[in-house]
Amino acid sequence: MDRTPHDVDIVTDARPEQIDRLFPRTIHVGAAFGVVLVPAADGVYDVATFRREGPYLDGRHPAFVEFASLEEDIRRRDFTINALLYDPLDGAVVDLVGGREDLAARRIRTVGDPEERFAEDRLRLLRAIRLAAELGFTIEDATFAAIRRLAPQITQVSAERIRDELLRLLASPGRAEGLEHLRTTGLLAAILPEVSAMVGVEQPPEFHPEGDVFTHTRLALVHLQHPSPLLALAVLLHDVGKPVTFERGPDRIRFHGHDHVGAEIAEQVCRRLRLSGEETDRVVTLVADHERFWTVPQMRPARAKRFLARADFADLLELCRVDVRAMDGDLSRWEEIRGARVRLTAEEERPPRLITGDDLIARGYRPGPRFREILDAVLDAQLEGRVRTRDEALALVAREFPQESSEGSRNR
Repeated sequence: MDRTPHDVDIVTDARPEQIDRLFPRTIHVGAAFGVVLVPAADGVYDVATFRREGPYLDGRHPAFVEFASLEEDIRRRDFTINALLYDPLDGAVVDLVGGREDLAARRIRTVGDPEERFAEDRLRLLRAIRLAAELGFTIEDATFAAIRRLAPQITQVSAERIRDELLRLLASPGRAEGLEHLRTTGLLAAILPEVSAMVGVEQPPEFHPEGDVFTHTRLALVHLQHPSPLLALAVLLHDVGKPVTFERGPDRIRFHGHDHVGAEIAEQVCRRLRLSGEETDRVVTLVADHERFWTVPQMRPARAKRFLARADFADLLELCRVDVRAMDGDLSRWEEIRGARVRLTAEEERPPRLITGDDLIARGYRPGPRFREILDAVLDAQLEGRVRTRDEALALVAREFPQESSEGSRNR
């Protein structure tokens, strides 16, 4: 495919103990599977002995592993395009399963019976769709039909493995087609029922001529340009609150508070997928603020500057761009807000801190939640040009946050 490989995996009839004798240093990482790491000057190579496997009783781990022939090793692999071997000594490609033909046809097909391959590792149900999305391939009919039949079994796979495949799919060029495949096979309902619930949810046609919430989301994914996996996930979930907040009013359909409800649902999804706390916060914040973005022109100047200067603003800007592109496509308001961000000065983007919590403590204030209110008020005044120096900032605190009042209210 004229793609540069990111690593080289080696398979051989040599047993692990023979590999040990061939190289000055080896590391056994899968003794039961005959896998040995061989460090070399240009990197570390995976070297695995040809093997065959017993039945997968739990859909993930084989009952046993035995050393075997090259032919048996190839026929245990998942998809034909992943079952090609290259012999570096004579330059020949070993293809026993029609993998080169499938590459030429741009087709994903299992090695042998698809139900047997999927029963061995149910994550392959999702991996087939991820590979098709990454490579721009189609999925062979029998393979696709087997995915549809077995889709409910994907829940037997760990959340971490599902997460990794899903994020790779969302970051791939064919993410929108991949999402459609997830829907039509039933995998979407199994792993992301909250997203599946968007199918058929009407939207006001005067604002959303494209159709229902799911169609809008799929189109937003189409318009994404080289997103990070987390940004793509935020786009997927940005309207996930709409099915819950759907209301058909006397004048038009409305979704009151769908951004806040969607943020709560997004957090549940991220935690179920075992994203880290930091990753979850990034996704949830983007979902929560994708409607607030449009209120920047109405914000007080200081609040608008703080909003525009936030660390994730580039991601929020892209989310809102594709949100509009998936609707009527009118980017005039978006351009206005993007222009305001461009015009921020370096000092407005990262204003020097005039006072800190230590300054408040030195003046007798007790540490607590009110510190954030005080420091934010100082920053607002600084961004609005009302204070420029440390002394002016301290004077503002003394004037607007008298110590006696704050302590007295706390004692009461």
